[in-house]
Amino acid sequence: MSAGHFHIFWKCMKITPYWAKVIETVNQLMVLRLRKEDKYLLHILQAATADYVVFAFMLAVSAAIGVYYAWTDRALRSSDDFLTAGRRLTALPVSLSLTASFMSAITVLSNPAEVYRYGASIVFYGLSYVLTMVITSEVFLPVFYRLAITSTYEYLELRFSRITRLLGTLLFIVQTILYTGIVIYTPALALSQVTGMDLWSAVISTGVVCTFYCTMGGLKAVVWTDVFQVGVMLAGFLSVIIRCVVLKGGVGPIISDSHQGGRLDFWDFDPNPLKRHTFWTVTFGGTFVWVSIYGINQAQVQRYISCKSIAHAKLSLFINLIGLWCILLSSVFAGMCLYSVYKNCDPWTAGMISAPDQLMPYLVMDILGDYPGLPGLFVAAAYSGSLSTVSSSINALAAVTVEDLIKPHMRVSDKKLSFISKILSFLYGTLCIGMAGLASLMGGILQATISIFGIIGGPLLGLFSLGIICPFANSKGALSGLVSGLVVSLWVGIGAQIFPAPSYLSRPLSLTAEGCNLTTSDSFNWTSTALPAHIGNIATSPAQLDRDRNLLADNWYSLSYLYFSPIGTIITILVGLFISLVTGGWKHKVDSRLTLVKRDTTLFCIFKALKDRLMSGKPDVAQTKEKHGNANPAFCNIELDYMKCNTPT
Repeated sequence: MSAGHFHIFWKCMKITPYWAKVIETVNQLMVLRLRKEDKYLLHILQAATADYVVFAFMLAVSAAIGVYYAWTDRALRSSDDFLTAGRRLTALPVSLSLTASFMSAITVLSNPAEVYRYGASIVFYGLSYVLTMVITSEVFLPVFYRLAITSTYEYLELRFSRITRLLGTLLFIVQTILYTGIVIYTPALALSQVTGMDLWSAVISTGVVCTFYCTMGGLKAVVWTDVFQVGVMLAGFLSVIIRCVVLKGGVGPIISDSHQGGRLDFWDFDPNPLKRHTFWTVTFGGTFVWVSIYGINQAQVQRYISCKSIAHAKLSLFINLIGLWCILLSSVFAGMCLYSVYKNCDPWTAGMISAPDQLMPYLVMDILGDYPGLPGLFVAAAYSGSLSTVSSSINALAAVTVEDLIKPHMRVSDKKLSFISKILSFLYGTLCIGMAGLASLMGGILQATISIFGIIGGPLLGLFSLGIICPFANSKGALSGLVSGLVVSLWVGIGAQIFPAPSYLSRPLSLTAEGCNLTTSDSFNWTSTALPAHIGNIATSPAQLDRDRNLLADNWYSLSYLYFSPIGTIITILVGLFISLVTGGWKHKVDSRLTLVKRDTTLFCIFKALKDRLMSGKPDVAQTKEKHGNANPAFCNIELDYMKCNTPT
């Protein structure tokens, strides 16, 4: 094909700006007849093409899964089949989907940067994960699974009132759309500024592919796509880690560098709630955050109630725990690799990047740039995180809209509901892409939006906890508690944005650029016109900040961000209990299906099994108790009833 043919081909095809550059480059190479000096340019072209092939393969497989399940399940036309996969899923795929749902690209990019800047204290999230799975499986899962509800917020109407359900649904929809837009845009911005990938091509392709397979295949497609994407995420991390280990001559030097740089000094048991990260803030505060995700968030609840039995549902949570540990440990070690490579030349301090979230993409291009396809694998890993989170959110948004806003007000057949669910998936996908465009205009508000979104989960967790654990909580107490918790958590969250905690509480670790070989001393960033955040903040003097601060800012607003969720939860429960008792909640009669009962807990089942085993070996329990003179008539009655039920007739 001649160079002229390439020119005509480009004029005819409507493709991304990147491919325009690829074709232009190939055109130039053919015109120049591949002179020797052009061989390096050809190598770059081949490497970039390989990266895009890997990235495109990940998107193609994700879309193909949606097509496959749309075809195989074409005879299943009910909304229940579309939104909950007919409740026929098994533990393993659900567990991997649970892992992928909230392990977004923000995790892939931000966790290593967190370790690089603040140390490896986030490894204590591993303990909060354990507590989260135990609480979720013992408290929330039995109730939701027993009721067989599609929308989590349907429970709020059954337990309290319709207005409580609508308020919970509204909060969920708003926070999920905001969060999903940010999940699409943030990694695209970080990766495009470092790798050269076109920003909006990445944003739109991510949103379109997610919307496509969610609309085509429903929850089953989302779950199995998540399984594939978890593997891609781990492969991306491993490619970076293995290359760093080879460069540094083993794991030992990386651990040694991290220890000498203070990145492994994370054994801080200071109970001060103002410190950003300690053992208590990460473990205790992190547990509240993750319980609000796994215990009550529609995206997660919708997965484990789609299992074919409650045993599979509980097992999926604990298998998911292994996946969470793997991703957490991979991201922490990737952060240690980051520090080991750049301990003497911090790219952020030197102005080579404009934000800490660009550190991982910068490292990838630095150490893997000569290996065609591997940078593309990491990009695919980052976007796999985005795809899994966005698809989960779209499916959850469609579910709550159908169950909470359409079904209670319209009489529609299952076939029409299935069609409506698909239309809603498409509309929410489009809305999330639009939200990503709005996120690009937010600037400094973006960080505040992420914080406020996280704060909403605390009051919602308190609301569900009131209903499940406290039988005497009524609708008046629930509404009062939810509003109070939301107001207080927003108050502290917004105040923290206006008056950021001083550095001695956040305690960023030292970074240096002394070892950098820069051509110009005043060069900031070759990827962006924006200045590094820590340089841009010099405009406001410390003296001015000190004058603006007050006693409230130094204490209340300086609270660790991980305590925002516990505050919202505790305030909601306390106010809800008080108002419920004052308004006669102690007379309130609640259906036992709507609250946690002792037979739901694993501890009770273990106790009963042990009791059955012990009792089966005793020939005459009644005579034994009479002989020993047990003075507890209640215990005797239970035991006699038990023997009566198990005696052959």
